[in-house]
Amino acid sequence: MTVKDITRILEEFAPLPYAEDFDNVGLLVGNATNEVSGILVTLDTLENVVDEAIAKNCNLIVSFHPIIFGGLKKITGKNYVERVVIKAIKNDISIYSNHTALDNARYGVNAKICEVLGLSNTKVLLPQKNTIKKLTTYVPKNTIEEVKNALFKVGAGNIGNYSNCSFSVEGNGTYKANEGANPTIGTIGTTHTENEVMLTCVFGKDRESVIINALLTSHPYEEVAYDIQTIENTNQHIGMGMIGELDQEVSEMQFLNDLRLKMNAKLVRHSNLLNKPIKKVAVLGGSGSFAIGAAKTAKADVFVTADLKYHQFYKAENQIILADIGHFETEQFTKNLLVDYLTKKIPNFAIHLSESITNPINYF
Repeated sequence: MTVKDITRILEEFAPLPYAEDFDNVGLLVGNATNEVSGILVTLDTLENVVDEAIAKNCNLIVSFHPIIFGGLKKITGKNYVERVVIKAIKNDISIYSNHTALDNARYGVNAKICEVLGLSNTKVLLPQKNTIKKLTTYVPKNTIEEVKNALFKVGAGNIGNYSNCSFSVEGNGTYKANEGANPTIGTIGTTHTENEVMLTCVFGKDRESVIINALLTSHPYEEVAYDIQTIENTNQHIGMGMIGELDQEVSEMQFLNDLRLKMNAKLVRHSNLLNKPIKKVAVLGGSGSFAIGAAKTAKADVFVTADLKYHQFYKAENQIILADIGHFETEQFTKNLLVDYLTKKIPNFAIHLSESITNPINYF
């Protein structure tokens, strides 16, 4: 399998179009056509991780965090980022990152946290906007089923737990084929009227290119009339953070203790306790201060995240408990998630969970 084959599999799980605009995702180092000898999955790509990849004969590193985030104007080895890139290139090792694409994925980082904490009835905390598109096209009535099925086959018409969703209206379409045209129906120079169906269906923005290809391939006309619009509806399965419920209410101290143990946290920094039971829990892996308001609006009893600053703890305002367990700690199970997924997809391939320590924070 090539690097491109592997990344295509990864992008079925965490499509890159759902990554945040500020992020740097995808293949960061290497050639997509290289054949892969083995895959090393890590949270961060540091020099010791590249050394581990070399030792394990892995020439593709799948890293949650991107080693290249901003632009590199020079590659001289003066810092760890440049040294990693140089070492990877010297040893013909590719580096791929999916970062916020996996954060926003339906079964990604935050779904994994919910699983570890034993939460049920989960849903996205901050659904991502501008992720749903609508296709409108016009198809001769006698070929409408063929075109619909071609679109459904590649993911058009999927809404939540429903598939093959569309809406059709019959009408008459007109066109005149001019000199140089090759009309499927009608003759050059004559205005033709055809009994057509206006077909509409929605799709996720990550499917746009394959949807258009399926439409153009299955549609009988030489020139296909279609329109694609981004709609305002939010995608309830794509976005940052999640919220769910514990099977049973627990006391605040019991929850914080369970949180520390289940997430292997050295400590838990938290806002004032409110002396009420914990049932509804919001989570967001990594730096999640921007979602405090959403967690409060969702009536969560506690919000588990990382990297909260001193003054941000005041935003709890005695309405919620804010629990900061550390950036690495909230994302540590991400590499297990990716290994499990890749192993199911390509079970007879060399896939390794990195043993390198990449957490830059130590506790005394």
